[in-house]
Amino acid sequence: MTPENILKNLESLGTQFGIEIRNEKGDFDGGYCILKSERVIVINKKLSPQRKIIVISKAFENFGMPKNEISKELREAIEDEFAKLKAS
Repeated sequence: MTPENILKNLESLGTQFGIEIRNEKGDFDGGYCILKSERVIVINKKLSPQRKIIVISKAFENFGMPKNEISKELREAIEDEFAKLKAS
């Protein structure tokens, strides 16, 4: 699964669970917040796809999304991206 496909899957999953994912410019990596009772993940649009995957995955954990809601294939792809990032 390519990083771009992983991102699309994560964005779809966010939509399913009522989490808005925004790509914005700024001097930050990103993370989660609750804005007027809406769950939002803000990501620096200049980050690499791999970094975006990490930010979204961590934000999902912070929102308390059960891991069983993420398909095995997607979980494995995310874990691969974490490993690649640590290796570099």
